[in-house]
Amino acid sequence: MEYITQYFSGFTEVQLKQLEQLQSLYSEWNEKINVISRKDIEHLYLKHVLHALSIAAVFDFVDGTSVIDIGTGGGFPGIPLAIYFPNVYFHLVDSIGKKLKVVEAVAAAIELKNVTVQHIRAEEIRNRKFDFAVSRAVAPLKELWKWSKPLLQKNNKNEFANGLICLKGGDLAQEIFESGLKPNQIPLEEIFKEDYFKEKYMLYVKAV
Repeated sequence: MEYITQYFSGFTEVQLKQLEQLQSLYSEWNEKINVISRKDIEHLYLKHVLHALSIAAVFDFVDGTSVIDIGTGGGFPGIPLAIYFPNVYFHLVDSIGKKLKVVEAVAAAIELKNVTVQHIRAEEIRNRKFDFAVSRAVAPLKELWKWSKPLLQKNNKNEFANGLICLKGGDLAQEIFESGLKPNQIPLEEIFKEDYFKEKYMLYVKAV
């Protein structure tokens, strides 16, 4: 938790309690359904929660914004972001149903009211629009954009344009080239000083 409070402040008592509960909840569920690698579970706040909240360090979503988390897995980045932005609506989707069982259980246990989950591939979603799509290391940028673009609405609620925000690591030059896109690329080591964030990036592709 100290990683979180070191970089973020202004949490309500409810938010702090929700964040604090994540360690025990994910540890317990991970024994039943492996959604986080065994060696990473003890570094949950650094490698998963803080990593997810890097989006909140750059983008301040206004109340009423809607966000789809594509390939949420165990609920990252969606769950930490939903705690941070209690008045923003998050729809967490994944093609693997058992992972969503963990997401639903965690969201229910900490009483998150702004999260829904759906067992579906993003490309199969019809008649739904969101302000933003977020994702963490799920697929190449080209694929993520192909899935995200039809789901993004044109009218902006925020100061920054609607679009895709994804968290990725390593040398992304070839992946970005193959996508044909020109995303904003933000090095996470400029936000967090921990070694874990070296060679980790946030990519932002505007919808229009």
